[in-house]
Amino acid sequence: MADTMQFDLVSPERSLASLQATAVQLPGADGDLTAMPNHAPTITTLRPGIVRVEAPEGNAEFAVTGGFAEITAVGTSILAERAVPVSEMTQDVLDGFVSDAAAASQNATPENLDELAKRSVDIEAMGSELGLSVKS
Repeated sequence: MADTMQFDLVSPERSLASLQATAVQLPGADGDLTAMPNHAPTITTLRPGIVRVEAPEGNAEFAVTGGFAEITAVGTSILAERAVPVSEMTQDVLDGFVSDAAAASQNATPENLDELAKRSVDIEAMGSELGLSVKS
């Protein structure tokens, strides 16, 4: 199909998606962006957030904690640090994301503390968008 592109999403645990898509909305580290067929080649880091995929067979959403996206004219590939279909997102999963971020902050160098603090805020915002709350 000329109006679609290949979309692939993988995490260390599993492959989450491999399908034809018309658009992919990404939580880029430098701002949100939408990849579509014939997009200019781009590589970006991802911040915690929701990846939204529009596809002829139906839309899909995935919660990611970060990673990388490679966008080309014919497809978008995401290598996520951690990713879960939004339909599988639970309070326990969100709590695990928060615990991982807290553990990373405890082991961080002074140079990384601001970045890790922002990651925690982004995870909290993602949870809020999904109707979940971060426990204090």
